[in-house]
Amino acid sequence: MKTSALSEFDLYLFHQGTNYHAQEMLGAHFIEQDGKKGVRFTVWAPNAKAVSVVGEFNDWNVFIHPMNRMDDGEIWEVFVEGLGEGEIYKYAIEPQWGGPRIMKADPYGFYAEKKPQTASRTYDMNHYEWKDEAWQKRKAEESSYERPMLTYEVHAGSWRRTLEGDYLSYRELADQLISYVKDMNYTHIEFMPLCEHPYDGSWGYQATGYFAVTSRYGTPDDFRYLVDTAHQNGIGIIMDWVPGHFCKDEQGLRHFDGKNLYESDNETRAENWEWGTTNFDYGRTEVQSFLISNALFWFEEFHIDGLRIDAVANMLYLNYGRKDGEWQPNKYGDTGNLEAMDFLKKLNETIFKYHPQALMIAEESTSWPLISKPVYMGGMGFNYKWNMGWMNDMLSYMSLDPIYRKWNQDKITFSLMYAFSENFVLPLSHDEVVHGKCSLISKMPGDYWQKFAGLRGFFGYWMAHPGKKLLFMGGEFGHFIEWNFDDSMDWHLVEQYPMHTKMLAYSKALNKFYVDNKALWQVDFDWNGFQWIDCNDSENSIIALVRRAEDRSDFIVCVHNFTPEVRHGYRIGVPTKGTYVEVFNSDEEQYGGSGVRNTGDIVSEDYAFHGREQSIVITVPPLATTFYRLKRQSGAGTPVSEVPETVDAVAKKKAMTSKTADAAAEKTEDEAPKKAASKKRTAAKSAVAEDAVKPAAKKTTRAAAKTEAAEKPAKKTTAKKTAKSETKEMAEAEKPVKKATPKKSAKAKPADAEKKAAKPAAKATKSTGMTATKKKPARKTAAEAEDKPKKTRAAKA
Repeated sequence: MKTSALSEFDLYLFHQGTNYHAQEMLGAHFIEQDGKKGVRFTVWAPNAKAVSVVGEFNDWNVFIHPMNRMDDGEIWEVFVEGLGEGEIYKYAIEPQWGGPRIMKADPYGFYAEKKPQTASRTYDMNHYEWKDEAWQKRKAEESSYERPMLTYEVHAGSWRRTLEGDYLSYRELADQLISYVKDMNYTHIEFMPLCEHPYDGSWGYQATGYFAVTSRYGTPDDFRYLVDTAHQNGIGIIMDWVPGHFCKDEQGLRHFDGKNLYESDNETRAENWEWGTTNFDYGRTEVQSFLISNALFWFEEFHIDGLRIDAVANMLYLNYGRKDGEWQPNKYGDTGNLEAMDFLKKLNETIFKYHPQALMIAEESTSWPLISKPVYMGGMGFNYKWNMGWMNDMLSYMSLDPIYRKWNQDKITFSLMYAFSENFVLPLSHDEVVHGKCSLISKMPGDYWQKFAGLRGFFGYWMAHPGKKLLFMGGEFGHFIEWNFDDSMDWHLVEQYPMHTKMLAYSKALNKFYVDNKALWQVDFDWNGFQWIDCNDSENSIIALVRRAEDRSDFIVCVHNFTPEVRHGYRIGVPTKGTYVEVFNSDEEQYGGSGVRNTGDIVSEDYAFHGREQSIVITVPPLATTFYRLKRQSGAGTPVSEVPETVDAVAKKKAMTSKTADAAAEKTEDEAPKKAASKKRTAAKSAVAEDAVKPAAKKTTRAAAKTEAAEKPAKKTTAKKTAKSETKEMAEAEKPVKKATPKKSAKAKPADAEKKAAKPAAKATKSTGMTATKKKPARKTAAEAEDKPKKTRAAKA
């Protein structure tokens, strides 16, 4: 890292809000001055009467190393000879009115004492040698929009701990976490905030040292090693960043030089009563230099690949989380924070100017328009936004007893009304598994087996829905209790209980299927990549859809059953004529499912259905996701079974003459659409790097016909359940679950297209008398989430 010479030009840029590498000027830097080696300390404290640097090296004596006010009248500096790395220091600031000195940590300090100590430490940022050139080259040549993004959200202090209960270090995380994430087929890791923070219970969201990676887990170079290791293994690193507010601890930024400095002079705007913190003053140019420099610092000094910006709604709305009388409107009489709007646009333009391939992800919980569109298009300049509406709707839907889901079909379908208005990430984050909201698997209704089946099926739909993905740690193996920041995840569940082991295996297999199939991620942000087959079968709580890659002949048919009933002889329309195979099934026994499968070939029929000329008849497993492809289709996954038999759910009458199924498949491949994919999207990064955000394609609506299942004679299918009551939460002792054999479906004559003939044919659960979940976390619907700010985090002490 460079060190500024404190030139007049650097000072000018800093005060103009355009010094984007202010850390090269401010903070503690190792330099040589007049032939002597030491540390130069520089701090911005315009309201101070006097400032000195103190530490163990001068016995904390405020008179030994006084600092000198520079020509600008606001910045103080001093050179201390002979200091090395690891020296503890603070700034002793005398307010204008005199009195006791204020002891402050360095706002630009690169390292800090380990909590509960609060001083800064000197640290040389020029030692580490990076080995991620191949990653950087690959990233520069690719667009994140057309790549898979499956992010694993991690709290570094509680993902896993030592046998003694201590934190894993950054280097231990590099060895254990990276190998785990790679094996599980995730593409990115998102760390909850790693800036230095005094209170563990804030999870890092209340920082004191924005330029200091927390010393809880090691040194700055240790964290660099973690990022470097991730990159060498093909894993991207995203970090939560909190420019919205900071904590009130006395060593931090609040009242830094005796007066409001980093926060607004207007106490109404400065105070964040809901979280017990203080808001930044975005209109102050020096604060802009501080925050934008900090964002670039993490990209350049730690090679991170993206920032997830926390609580953007808190920044944009003057009335966010405030009661009447606690806020003041802007000059137009409205609720928008004009200074914050300008700051966010400036931030994003600057980041993309220096790092065109950066990921700038907004956690914004309202319907504020164009969050993930470039500034030149009138947007806020981010390139991704968390889809909080989808998350709230789907978790509300999945928490319902399946009996009631038929009346809540809109919770599944509503997200497609706005799915392409932004570049969305679909988050299943830490906020949804704390504060009495239950873990993901505990939200699922029904008995023990149904909980796992429901979570598997939900994850399958999550993968099929347009948008990038994010999952908080523990969800992948069915962590039963809520997340506890002060303890390790319950890894013993995977080691001791088969259903958790199978859930982990399922997550790994599903992740791999997602990453391996372009149709699920290459066209995530416009209608060219998505098409409903049927979204109207609310009676059976089944939806069917198609996901496509840029090559439109590369597609996957996705079927999702949100009830515990097996549906035999279930007909759906398909995009083209041919022989289909089931390539993924969440109900596989190896994943803990009942084993209801569609084996062998599924030959389409010349039977118009769902507005399509061709249709297939399948057996739909209970509480499950199934994916289908054309046989031998380019990019197809491995079929569940290569057994050369006709699936039992396919009608015996075939609309084929003497041609064999293989010949029909070949013909289908010849007749498949060979047009070029929809226009190549050019990602626009910002006004200066027009590569950040793809304009959403023009929406077109397709109203699928109501599901009409033409039942045909079907073989009896057995849905087995072998789950054991394997956790303390579910039972004291293991109890085998009885196998449930579905009844044979009644024979039905071929129905014409105007008659709805599908009826529940079999049950895959132990009982149908399910009860609604007792815990119902209060959540807003997507409509509510899109209409007004959502409180996404409880107040932190």
